[in-house]
Amino acid sequence: MSYISSRLAVIKPSASMAASQAAKALRAKGVDVIDLGLGEPDFPTPAHIIEAAYQAAKAGQTLYTGANGTPEIRAAIVGKFERENGLDYSPDDIVVANGAKQIIFNALMATLETGDEAILPAPYFVSYPEMVKLLGGTPVIVECPEASGFRLTAELLEKAITPRTKWLFLNMPGNPSGAAYSQAELQALGAVLARHPQVLVLSDEIYEHILFDGREFISFGKACPELRERSLIVNGVSKAYAMTGWRVGYAAGPAPLVKAMNTIQSQSVTSVCSIAQAATVAALNGPQDEVSRFRKAFEARRNLVVEGIRKVNGLSLSPPEGAFYAYIGCASLIGRKTPKGEILADDTAVAAYLLNEGRVASVPGAAYGLLPYFRISTATSEDVLSEAIARIKTAVGQVE
Repeated sequence: MSYISSRLAVIKPSASMAASQAAKALRAKGVDVIDLGLGEPDFPTPAHIIEAAYQAAKAGQTLYTGANGTPEIRAAIVGKFERENGLDYSPDDIVVANGAKQIIFNALMATLETGDEAILPAPYFVSYPEMVKLLGGTPVIVECPEASGFRLTAELLEKAITPRTKWLFLNMPGNPSGAAYSQAELQALGAVLARHPQVLVLSDEIYEHILFDGREFISFGKACPELRERSLIVNGVSKAYAMTGWRVGYAAGPAPLVKAMNTIQSQSVTSVCSIAQAATVAALNGPQDEVSRFRKAFEARRNLVVEGIRKVNGLSLSPPEGAFYAYIGCASLIGRKTPKGEILADDTAVAAYLLNEGRVASVPGAAYGLLPYFRISTATSEDVLSEAIARIKTAVGQVE
């Protein structure tokens, strides 16, 4: 008799984590593998942030905090939303959790009833559908093709909404595609949502500071202020400040939702690490020079990868508009044979081939709901990326 809950039968482990673990397993055997599976900045956390954490620890800020965070972190988040996004929130509108993923998990736990639907534009972040299913909801996948910039359109949104729709997820710029939205595009979605008052909006803006080609970030909350009481604006410090391991995410939203999420927080993890909260205050309130430097480096890496993939016959890549991934099309490889005579039946087989023969770890498009693609992280050095592209080119060139 199994003692594992039946609810776990509907979800899968993180595909990006699985890809990284497969790379680590090969490395443990002495195989030289380049791991481009996980999306994580390779820069150290800026020194002033680390110093703030150290000083907080020395000052005795080592006790539990309120479930909704310290007054200082909530004030810093309010200031960030006003300063960078033109959004006016109060500290009571703020929720703080152990990463943006926990913010999303708590929001779904607080709102979903069995059978409620969540619209997920594909390609989507791998954890979205799994969290929805785990909490009793039904993911409604809306494919957003490359021809439309991997963006959800008003027409597609209208067709996807039903009386059971509870949430619309947006992620901009998106993981894995890097797709960004203009103010006009967001307002077109907002016009559709205005006709369906039962739909909540979860706008995942974790990559807001990583935009390319001079694009300006527009928060969904700024573009559609009329939907404020139905919008949860999600963010965190992991990506912009190279703080993935600090585990601090935050959001602003309507008071009833924020209250419910904080109740869940208090009965699950109690609060976020007090030292990490102090570090986040320093990140949001302190110098932003490193954020700009990181963005420039990510754009240079984007350019390198785009140029490199263009030289690989059989692959395609629309230049990502933001974030630090490349969602690479591999349709022309499907059905072809590897040097060992194995058929590349789908993008999962392509990713496996690139790992085992090309020695580059990637994540298949099947994990993101739109095929046939594979995703690589570009959050590593230009030397590593150049070598990875060379390996990919060699491996693809051997496919018959």
